[in-house]
Amino acid sequence: MAYTTIDDPSKHFNTLLYTGKGDEQTIIGTGFKPDLIWAKSRTNAHYNDLRDSSRGVTKRLVSNESDAESTKDQSYVSFDSDGFSLGDDTDGSGNALNTVNTSSNNYVAWQWKANGGTTSSNTDGDITTTVQANTTAGFSIATYTGNGGSGQTLGHGLGAEAELVWFKNRGSTGHNRLYLKLLGASKFLNLNTDDAAQTSPNIFPSASSTTIGVEQNDTMNESSGTHVMYSFRSIQGYSKIGSYEGNGHATDGPFVYTGFKPAWLLYRNVDRTENWIIVDNKRNPINRVAGANLQANVADAEANETRWGFDFLSNGFKVRQTQAQNANNGDEETIIYMAFAESPFVTSNGTPNNAR
Repeated sequence: MAYTTIDDPSKHFNTLLYTGKGDEQTIIGTGFKPDLIWAKSRTNAHYNDLRDSSRGVTKRLVSNESDAESTKDQSYVSFDSDGFSLGDDTDGSGNALNTVNTSSNNYVAWQWKANGGTTSSNTDGDITTTVQANTTAGFSIATYTGNGGSGQTLGHGLGAEAELVWFKNRGSTGHNRLYLKLLGASKFLNLNTDDAAQTSPNIFPSASSTTIGVEQNDTMNESSGTHVMYSFRSIQGYSKIGSYEGNGHATDGPFVYTGFKPAWLLYRNVDRTENWIIVDNKRNPINRVAGANLQANVADAEANETRWGFDFLSNGFKVRQTQAQNANNGDEETIIYMAFAESPFVTSNGTPNNAR
């Protein structure tokens, strides 16, 4: 049985839906002070907007482009104890930025808790990092200055080996680079592209419970460059980073066991050119319609595609296709995913969960 140490996942990850005003407003209901907010307009084609409490609320990165970090001080005002406060979302001269608070636009905000913005110096690796970590939930944010060296290690603060690490050079144009333990030391993906998994010998030369190693690369270790990395590991009953093999079946795809009822799912086929697709339980509250998707690598508005649909079950998810589709069920192809829980399959006191 998949007992968990996190009975209430919403204390560490939560999704909020809201409507933009084009003026200051406070969004509440997160249940904690967020340290990473990934926001996306559902209504129109706008950037995937990422802010975190280590870099500061005005510093924006985007997942769907290779852009450097930019300062947008009229979008977010603060991270609050139960959500966040927004400004008028303009450039300061009255021109709309159209990212997180455009009047009448519908938005989603995916939020993670790290350490409330409190950071500490981490000297576990060759390069000192500044880390805030939520070891209970398997998530950390680290910032660092690169030294341009080969095979350098970086402390992530998770307390166990990272399974997914997202790197971004804040100061210059470059990919949103992903390390996945399940792909090995010589393969990588870019979150801002639809490219299949690529091979670069020993691009991640080491991984341990304290550090991740990176080959010399401006994306991950530019000399004197400022970088950020988000690290994740699976936590039983709360989160899962994994993969499954598609069967190509038009209506009866694989069942994937996670040990919890998913609240959020990011996935893509790594064997071919495909987008990174995100579904969640707030935009998809009813099973077999879990196809209202947004995409991490493109700015498109939300699309309701039942051909990419899932059933979110009490202990995992079931792929439900209505037509042949390689994105989530290519025959004998590998689909990777990262999922976070709505509720565990079995709580810490042995109480089972029911499917919706």
